[in-house]
Amino acid sequence: MSEIIQLDRPLPIGSEGKRAGGWWGLLALIVTEGALFGYLLFSYFYLASQTQQHWPPEGLPQLGIASLNTAMLLASSVFVWAGERSLRRRQLQWSLASMAVAILLGAGFVMVQLGEWGHKHYDMTANLYDSLYFTITGFHLLHVAVGLVILLLLLLWTALGYFDDRRYAAVTIGGVYWHFVDVVWLFVFTTLYLTPYLF
Repeated sequence: MSEIIQLDRPLPIGSEGKRAGGWWGLLALIVTEGALFGYLLFSYFYLASQTQQHWPPEGLPQLGIASLNTAMLLASSVFVWAGERSLRRRQLQWSLASMAVAILLGAGFVMVQLGEWGHKHYDMTANLYDSLYFTITGFHLLHVAVGLVILLLLLLWTALGYFDDRRYAAVTIGGVYWHFVDVVWLFVFTTLYLTPYLF
């Protein structure tokens, strides 16, 4: 009869260290998705330079709501960073609270963006600017939604004790994805909301 071996500590859960396999996947994702947004923004500038109509056709974009939305998204990045840092410092409650605030701010960003979509005209007769606006912000919003799912899972798994001060690579990798989404938004915001004031 075989003996059952009792372990005095639980088996490790998740990757340990900064050279986890997830880093390579994240790097590939950032390169490909960064290229996608690069192409979209290039298309915007190219088509804007070729059109004969006023750009944007409806007049200059409103900066108030978009600036608030940008601030919310950047603040969420700060809270994601604080959540990971608290986890590494064995401050589980602060880590959970920070991640929850980041999720709320990210969800707020989505709601504001959807509200802004409601004020835009988009159908078969839409102008070039609106088509580009919906395509670029739509792809970004999709990435934000994926990021929110990742943050929710990280929050749940942290609460369940899957991560600690030694095993938090997944939290870092998920956080870097969220920071990437925020950096992309800075380029989108600059392109769609600020550059029309320059031309």
